[in-house]
Amino acid sequence: MMRIPSLAAAGLLSISLGSHSLGQNAATYDLPEEARATAQELMDQGLRSNLAWEIVSSLTTDIGPRLAGSDAEARARGWGARLGEELGFDRVTIEDFSIPYWERGKSRLVMSSPYELELYATALGGSGNSQGSFEAEVVYFRSVYELSKAVDESLAGKIAFVDGDPMVKSQTGAGYGPSNQRRRVGWQHAERAGARALVVRSVGSSSHRFPHTGMMSAKVSGDDDAKTWARIPVMAISNPDADQLRRLHDKGELLRLKLQSEAGFQGPVNSGNVILDLVGREKPDEIVLIGGHLDSWDLGTGAVDDGAGVAITTAAAALIAQLPQRPRRTIRVVMFGAEEVGLLGARAYAHRHGDDVSKHVLATESDFGADTIWQLVSNVNPDANPVIDAIARLLSPLNIVRGGSNVAGGGPDITPLALLGVPTVRLNQNGRDYFDLHHTPDDTLDKIDPQKLAQNVAAYAATAWLAAELDVEFRRPRTTE
Repeated sequence: MMRIPSLAAAGLLSISLGSHSLGQNAATYDLPEEARATAQELMDQGLRSNLAWEIVSSLTTDIGPRLAGSDAEARARGWGARLGEELGFDRVTIEDFSIPYWERGKSRLVMSSPYELELYATALGGSGNSQGSFEAEVVYFRSVYELSKAVDESLAGKIAFVDGDPMVKSQTGAGYGPSNQRRRVGWQHAERAGARALVVRSVGSSSHRFPHTGMMSAKVSGDDDAKTWARIPVMAISNPDADQLRRLHDKGELLRLKLQSEAGFQGPVNSGNVILDLVGREKPDEIVLIGGHLDSWDLGTGAVDDGAGVAITTAAAALIAQLPQRPRRTIRVVMFGAEEVGLLGARAYAHRHGDDVSKHVLATESDFGADTIWQLVSNVNPDANPVIDAIARLLSPLNIVRGGSNVAGGGPDITPLALLGVPTVRLNQNGRDYFDLHHTPDDTLDKIDPQKLAQNVAAYAATAWLAAELDVEFRRPRTTE
């Protein structure tokens, strides 16, 4: 049984707030004293709580890696539902949806010329099967842009290698998008040019011999938007191995690789979203949504990506569940399924709840690791920005600063809802070391600091509760033509 501190036992009384709606163009806003006191107590309890650590420890130890569509992901859904019941959520629901199931299988990559060297490699999501082992000459490309200029069929029978540079480390992870192009679309250029396989430098900042996996982008064609995945095998190699191939290429050496990959799609299977609700006492149909994604890649145990996010948001809501009464609005925790393979759970949720999307008053997700939160950004009704400013002032002792307003985001799984007009906030975490671990065998529980996890819980608990309790309209006003 996971233990959480009782706020009622701590002497916190039930509160009742009057209407605190904001007027037009309000410049400043002070939190009502009762609300501020409750949010402060939630923060204090969050900093003392070890619940998030217990949750992520259980998920990664009892379930382990959770590849989208696998039996392990199904076990994780059962785990999530039992956790919600154990922690006292009012409503626990699993919403199933179907996905194409991609399986990694075994793979091996060996440099055979100018000498033999086993390379640390892994298949990328959506990769095709090599149909056995083969050996071929390597054609080197410094970037995916150079590969894009390859003439059709000019790589027939060859293995294309796209190099690039290791990601630059930054607090915001800004280098991920540009580096990720070789992983996402490189296969389309290699296949068009007739390559028998594609190898890319891992999209990550680690200097260790850990390959980074991740999903490629499907090729969409035709009036029916049919998706086509790679027929050729596509593998990522660790940064040190990519460095080795580059040095040999620069010396003029002929590079040859032996490659074998069993990866491929196995057919449609079930995935699902786990939904945990604290039902609002006055406006149960209005939803403040927080969450993380339940699936993970299969190389590690999915602790940092995204067991931590599931643990942070669930633990934050569990603290709120211990208050003497529910907030005005419903707080919903969603453990999204099948995020890693294309935000499939997020898309399924948005599709299923599209008719009542206007009832989602605010949404955010924790999906950037387990380091401390340093910034609060928002994309809400401009009249509500003073409320976000006031929340940021409350969070400032946690070393969280107010970032920009009108910033698109909320988290990857929130994107489909944001595109439908749901307002968002984002509690940005320090991601400087995130891409050392992201999608690698090194994504394991020992990389998480329980105290940093607790800081996240404190921030999420206060933010979610205030959003659900205050009588504030976060949605932008509808425009009329």
